[in-house]
Amino acid sequence: MNTGTAIGTYIFGFIVVILIGLVIRRMLRGWRRRAEGQAALIGALPVMPDLVGSAVIAPTRGLYLGSTLAPNWLDRITVGDLGYRTKAVLTRYPEGVLLERSGAGPIWMPQASITGVRTERGLAGKVLPGIPGKGEEQVAGGILVIRWRLPSGTEIDTGFRGEDRRVYAQWTSSFGPQPESGPQPGSGPQTGSGPETGESA
Repeated sequence: MNTGTAIGTYIFGFIVVILIGLVIRRMLRGWRRRAEGQAALIGALPVMPDLVGSAVIAPTRGLYLGSTLAPNWLDRITVGDLGYRTKAVLTRYPEGVLLERSGAGPIWMPQASITGVRTERGLAGKVLPGIPGKGEEQVAGGILVIRWRLPSGTEIDTGFRGEDRRVYAQWTSSFGPQPESGPQPGSGPQTGSGPETGESA
């Protein structure tokens, strides 16, 4: 490689780095603006009581996918650490549902605030297919979604991908009639950013 070619390569690489930095900066700025706009809607999260009864559904390991403003599956919440995908453990107690997240604060959903638990193909821009089969082995959607009402009065959907999706039936059957979900991937035009597909985090 001669000197002229080397200099051209370095200049091109420098320009690419600058462009990537500008894109990342704009993304972070948009994330912060979105969080500021959602702050009043979200408010303070419920605090887990000091004492709870024995687990009604055993801890279910998996991945916390994020939460959205119901019923829009793409309107992802970015306030605090609610927008971070992370490994998590989901457990149901008589008093509510606890979502313990790795590297982030736990999310406590009081029993009285939960309006339904269902499975979906998509939430927070993540799309996961269900599991084909018969009877209890069949799972309509790959994401377990809990709809609940915050102390602020805002309803949100919290998404969880279990390592063993066959346990979803325990969750959905233990709650009453399920709320109507918003338009899902494949059901018509969507607004917002494009969805992610596959099994990656």
